[in-house]
Amino acid sequence: MNRFASAAILSVVFVTAAHSQVPAPPALSRDFDGKWSVLIVTDQGTCDRAYRYPLIIEGGNVLYGGKKNFTVSGEVKKGGAVVVSVMLGAQGAQGTGRMQGKYGVGTWAAPSGGCSGRWKAEKRG
Repeated sequence: MNRFASAAILSVVFVTAAHSQVPAPPALSRDFDGKWSVLIVTDQGTCDRAYRYPLIIEGGNVLYGGKKNFTVSGEVKKGGAVVVSVMLGAQGAQGTGRMQGKYGVGTWAAPSGGCSGRWKAEKRG
């Protein structure tokens, strides 16, 4: 759980669009497409202190770029607002933040594990 909760902030980095009639959800941004390295730091709880993970953004969609069995889903909206959800089995974490240029910052929480913290991302390709 500790390793998962920390990884979950990949939960890097993203805001899932709510279903609403008006106004239409903001379009996804392609400005951040590419490979990213995300540093996840635990500030509260007993999760592992810090980890670095690879993410890929394609067409504004956030994907996990590693070999673990994490399920990562998220989006980067025009303007850089990002929301991501990370699942490993029945455990999960969510993260929100903002991307700007080749960098991103935000926060994450894994309520089931009682952990939370911050993340920062750097574009690698």
